Amino acid sequence: MTSVVLLSAGRHPVSGATVLPRLEAQAIRVATGLGEAVGLHAGPDADAVADALGHGLSRIVHVPVPAGADPVPALSARLAAMAPGLILAGRRGQGGDETGTVPYAVAEALGCLLIPDIVALAAGDAGAWSLDQTLGRGARRRVTLRGPVLATIHPDAPTPLPFAYGQARRGVIETVVGDPTAASAPVPAFEERPYRRRPKLVKGAPSGSSAADRLRAATGEAASGGGRLLVRPEPDAAAREILAHLRRIGVLAPPAREPR
Repeated sequence: MTSVVLLSAGRHPVSGATVLPRLEAQAIRVATGLGEAVGLHAGPDADAVADALGHGLSRIVHVPVPAGADPVPALSARLAAMAPGLILAGRRGQGGDETGTVPYAVAEALGCLLIPDIVALAAGDAGAWSLDQTLGRGARRRVTLRGPVLATIHPDAPTPLPFAYGQARRGVIETVVGDPTAASAPVPAFEERPYRRRPKLVKGAPSGSSAADRLRAATGEAASGGGRLLVRPEPDAAAREILAHLRRIGVLAPPAREPR
C-alpha cells in the first residue's frame, strides 16, 4: 500500500531560507518504514521541497498552483485520484505561507478520519492501522482503525533520516497538471489580531469558606486533584510519591504482583 506525505515550503527560523519542515521529514521516515511512500506538494515550484528526496522519498508529485492560491482543492483532487491508504502531514507549519490547517481542510474535503499527534504507526491486516497518539505529559493512546486515514506527526516521533545526496539526485519530481479551477481557488480570508489574554471569570466563594477557598475562587485556581502535599519529605517517601503519580497518569505500568 502506498503512503503519501504532504510537503510544504517552510522557512528556516534564522536565515529565512526555504527549508523542508522537520515534522515532514519525520513523517517521511514513518511512511518509508511502512513501504512505498510518495511526496505530494502543491505550490508555484517544487524546488522548495526537493530536499525530501534526500530524506528517503524516491518520488515527489508536484501540482503547480499559483503563488497565493489555496492549495487545498489541488491537494484534495490529486489525493482523490491517487486513493492512498495513509496520508501523513506535519502538525503545524514552519514559517511559510501555510496556516497549519491544511491537513484538517484536506481531511474534510476527502471525508476521511484525521488522527493528530502520532508518534508511531504500524500496518495490520486488511487495511487496518495501529497508531500511537501522544496525549501530553508522557501519556499515550493506541488507536486501531480501518480505511483511509490522515495523520499528523508529533515532534516526539522518530527523528528524520539523515540527508543522502546520492539518493536526492536519484529521486524524481513528477509535475502533473491539476484542475485549473482548483488551482485558481482563492485563499480563505483570515483576520490577524494581536494576542490578548482573556480575563478570568471570578466566582464568588461559598459562605463560611476558608481564606484559601476565597483566594482560590478569586484567582480561578483549580481545586486540588487529590494529591498529597509533602513538606521536606525523606528521599524514599518523595520517590514513592513520584512513582505513584507517574502510575496514576499512565506513564509507568502498575507494579507486577509477586507469585504466591
